[in-house]
Amino acid sequence: MTAVLKHELRAYFHSLTAYVFGAFLLAFVGIGAMMYNLQAAVSNFEYVLSFGCLVFVVIVPILTMRVIAEERKQKTDQLLYSLPITTTQVVIGKYLALLTVYLIPLCIICIYPLIFWQFGDVYLLTSYGSVFAFFVLGAALIAVGVFISSLTENQGFAAGIGIAVILLNYYSVSLSEYVSSTATGSVIALGVIVLALGAVIRYLTKNDNLAYAFSFILLLAIAAVCFIDSSKFEGLLPRIMEKLSLFERFYTFVNGVFDMTAIVYFLSVIVFFLFLSVQSLEKRRYN
Repeated sequence: MTAVLKHELRAYFHSLTAYVFGAFLLAFVGIGAMMYNLQAAVSNFEYVLSFGCLVFVVIVPILTMRVIAEERKQKTDQLLYSLPITTTQVVIGKYLALLTVYLIPLCIICIYPLIFWQFGDVYLLTSYGSVFAFFVLGAALIAVGVFISSLTENQGFAAGIGIAVILLNYYSVSLSEYVSSTATGSVIALGVIVLALGAVIRYLTKNDNLAYAFSFILLLAIAAVCFIDSSKFEGLLPRIMEKLSLFERFYTFVNGVFDMTAIVYFLSVIVFFLFLSVQSLEKRRYN
């Protein structure tokens, strides 16, 4: 795993990827600091991070698009499989390299609240609580990007899908409000989500029976609950999207609340998508 970590770090810092990522992140946070802390004279640095989290839509796919897709395109993934390490160690090594690239500009950002504190009343506990949440949010999105990169050998396609997925998560709550709040609208939307999950399971496992059974059971459960009490589905989709949205949970920290359930959720997303990445590589390894 250490060998994979070192190899990935050399690859990132011998190319422009790490520098472009860090430059974009620092520039976007710097613009936010200028707008909120300097021009508007607002002492809350967490508002800057709330503004800055939008940059994840672009920089995370740029950072993660090559992490596994390039290995598949150049057929060097077969060399990884021949190493005396497990697929899990390969994925973790690559993921830790991405986190290291992410942490470097974040360490610079950590200095900002202390600088502003010298010239005004900055809430350091809230600021650094938000910085920590900002780190975990980025780590979760990077895990999602790693999984997307494991699904294809086309880096451009991986970046495009990554941008779409993160952008959808960013605006998921707002978009869900445009769906009919009636029980019928929620049932239709949930049905589409179940079918999409079934398609992902089918791709990962190549097991049609498992994918069809998963989709059928969930659709049957939705239909049964709707038949018994359809009122339970009224306004359900916005509530689900709010619970699933990574960005909505981050905003809790911006509002001054250190939410441990949000941290657990971020960590769960990281573990879940790294697990899916391992399964995706394992499928290719033995097929």
